[in-house]
Amino acid sequence: MKKRWLTPLMLLTIMTLIVAGCGNNNNSHISSSGKKVIQIYQGKVEIADALAKLKVEYEKQHPDVELQIQSVGGGADYAASLKAKFAAGDVPDIFTNGGDEELNLWQEYLEDLSDQPWVSDLVDGAADQISKDGHIYGQPNGLEGYGFIYNKDIFEKVGIKEVPTTIDELRAVCEKLKAAGYTPFSNGFQEWWVLGNHNVTIPFSHQPDPNKFIEELDNGTAQIPGNEKFNEWLNLLDLMVQYGNPNPLTTDYNTQVTLFANGKAAMMQQGNWTQVQIDGIKPNMNIGLMPMPINNNKEENDRLFVRVPNNWVIYKDSPVKQEAKDFLNWLVTSDTGRHYITDEFKFVPAFKSIKTTDKQLGPIGADIVRYNDAGKILPWIFPKFPMGLSKDYASTMQAYLAGELNREEMLQQMQEQWVNLQLR
Repeated sequence: MKKRWLTPLMLLTIMTLIVAGCGNNNNSHISSSGKKVIQIYQGKVEIADALAKLKVEYEKQHPDVELQIQSVGGGADYAASLKAKFAAGDVPDIFTNGGDEELNLWQEYLEDLSDQPWVSDLVDGAADQISKDGHIYGQPNGLEGYGFIYNKDIFEKVGIKEVPTTIDELRAVCEKLKAAGYTPFSNGFQEWWVLGNHNVTIPFSHQPDPNKFIEELDNGTAQIPGNEKFNEWLNLLDLMVQYGNPNPLTTDYNTQVTLFANGKAAMMQQGNWTQVQIDGIKPNMNIGLMPMPINNNKEENDRLFVRVPNNWVIYKDSPVKQEAKDFLNWLVTSDTGRHYITDEFKFVPAFKSIKTTDKQLGPIGADIVRYNDAGKILPWIFPKFPMGLSKDYASTMQAYLAGELNREEMLQQMQEQWVNLQLR
């Protein structure tokens, strides 16, 4: 794939980072009690409480080390906040990176972790997105998958015996749910990432060769308008809105999950990162994860979107670099660390030696394992987008859903947004 250039604003930011990067100094890494301090910055707010408990466990086992953990995410812009920390000289020792285009942006600041003992234990392909020129720059934190989370009890109550794997079957399910008084979908389309990351990935992932399609968009030999998979995808998006909750554009993530967990809606587009929050609202909920069909080809549609979404990376000039490496190694090799990955974070491990049960992962993660083991998966494509495109796409999709753009105008705008980011 051809190299994508950074926008002028990003270049200015990076120049600032280079000047300010030396702000990560030894004085800020020694606590008042003389312990070495590892600063961790991460973007999954759903594991913030579990990380706070893990901090206590780690410090008990390593009395000479203190973990300072800051979680930013949800409605906040983790990427922008990370850039701001670097620019201010407040550089974390460990932070998260999504790989692909994000790896390209940050690689010069990252420690090469290729020689770490956990590398040989990685599941095949788990480090692809965080590798470059034969070097691994991050520790995959687990596999994630998404599709439609559905309420099995509601499905059974209204007589739905099999999950739909075609768009016609999905429409029939929605009609049956609606007739029984249930809202079929809980849609949180206020969140840019729900649309601009996960939803818009669908037509890209359904291309015969997604990477080739992106290359052709880059060189101008492919077009989004008129592409069959994009038209099919919009049929699904329209269906979700037609059978969804009122005011989806003002419904945020927390409201979306709460509507679903309280039984107000039968399905929602989300993934296994919601398991902890769902458990907090309604423990032991009888749920599952099913595909998001865009046409009537069962084989094509009977797949989930699965990928390593994030990786722990280490700032290469950290004064506690070795301690940071020791922590990441402990996380994936110790009994305590592995317990947190599976039982507390509900992550599907990216390591062959970490075995799991359905009870540990929860029903959403268990379905991801089954689909992944069967090879019935589709790739996440949005991490390969030019930087900034996901938010642009989300705004365009929100304008479409608000009735400000028709289908043809939206697809044309998406094409122009891709080209414009390529030219910057």
